Amino acid sequence: MSTRWHVAADAADWLERALAYVAGAEAEALAARGAFHIVLAGGGTPETVYKALAEQDHDWPRWRVWYGDERCRPPEHDARNSRLAERAWLNRVALPRTNLCPMPAELGAQAGAEAYARQLAGVGPFDLVLLGLGEDGHTASLFPGHDWGEGADAGDVLAVFGAPKPPPERVTLSARRLSEARRVLFLVSGAGKRDAVAAWRAGGNIPAAAIRPAAGVDVLIDQSAFGEPS
Repeated sequence: MSTRWHVAADAADWLERALAYVAGAEAEALAARGAFHIVLAGGGTPETVYKALAEQDHDWPRWRVWYGDERCRPPEHDARNSRLAERAWLNRVALPRTNLCPMPAELGAQAGAEAYARQLAGVGPFDLVLLGLGEDGHTASLFPGHDWGEGADAGDVLAVFGAPKPPPERVTLSARRLSEARRVLFLVSGAGKRDAVAAWRAGGNIPAAAIRPAAGVDVLIDQSAFGEPS
């Protein structure tokens, strides 16, 4: 499995590349299967992309929006990843509400995971998974020291208890399910991610490295996070 590092020249270049990658995945999926299944990440770095997508024209009725993880908070809570995406993007475009598939994390970690697994039953590989990277190397809500769901028998969705970042209860897609995607794009920026990036590049056993799709992963990263001249 290959990890392809794409170091952007500046913030404008980073955003342009991110939008082009999404558009390419959309076109490929619509041409091949007539629908585009995308998994969204939370956090400030992906939010930049979401705000830009809200200003673009896409074939929104054929998008199906899923989430990589969610915090166990009420649906309208500002800490929810789904709320972030809705405010920045999804509520601003003609994307049918029936095509949005937020995680029902308000049910609690275990019940929310079980409910989302039922929603995913029969859904094939995602066309595009967007992921972020935490300073500790976590991605989605797969944290160091926790079960990442890497095995062949791992479920699609995991209940997370005792997360090192609040809130402690979360729902997350497993590494196995994320790794089945046709394309995976990590969106990484900021000097605070430099140590995690260095560990990843050195072959460290961090959660982000557990995402291993057959086609490899792409990491779109800015210079401050990469840590050396491109």
